[in-house]
Amino acid sequence: MNEGGIIETHDLHKTYMVGEVAVPALRGVDLTVQKGEFLSIVGPSGSGKSTLFHIIGGLTPPTSGQVWVAGHDLSALTDAGRTTLRRGMVGFVFQKFNLLPNLTARDNIAVARFIAGKRGPLDSGFEEVLRMLGIAGRLDHKPNALSGGEQQRVAIARAVVNHPAILLADEPTGNLDTENSQAVLELLRDLNRRLGQTVLMITHNPEAAAYGHNVVHMRDGRIIDRT
Repeated sequence: MNEGGIIETHDLHKTYMVGEVAVPALRGVDLTVQKGEFLSIVGPSGSGKSTLFHIIGGLTPPTSGQVWVAGHDLSALTDAGRTTLRRGMVGFVFQKFNLLPNLTARDNIAVARFIAGKRGPLDSGFEEVLRMLGIAGRLDHKPNALSGGEQQRVAIARAVVNHPAILLADEPTGNLDTENSQAVLELLRDLNRRLGQTVLMITHNPEAAAYGHNVVHMRDGRIIDRT
């Protein structure tokens, strides 16, 4: 693994079987994400960007190739080991907010702490994150009482509550209007700048991708450019 790369892939391939037909999703992807970088991956539907996201997040295995996350070779880890790595090192933000409807915003965030084995009140540093996200006064509301933008902010808070080194965001503005999309993208950029979190964001939107330090362009399962 190259020095300084907190995420690296080497000759990554992923093939899905649809009946008896092999459908390649990734065709030899080499990628390095530096610690503290905000990297956007952009491409049309079917380009392989979401498959790459799920492999980096340890959610699905590659067909071949290697993946390192925070110095760990994912292929050398058991399912339990990958789960432990995700809980300790990686936060996820998705297009769907995936909030539990019967829980308040506060309890939705607390669930992530519980899963990670943490108890007790939120630390003072995270209270500042809540203020930065603009939801400190909305924590006792359930999702149906929150706007879409507020729900995504809660989802981001849940993703970062355990102070992960890496934040993986898959189309985080896909369900938001223009104003809320811009606000969420600015929040991701602030988290990267102020907390030093490495952010890897998947998007089909070039305007959203421009919030990253660098942009990787994918097409047909390959990286075709990095700017």
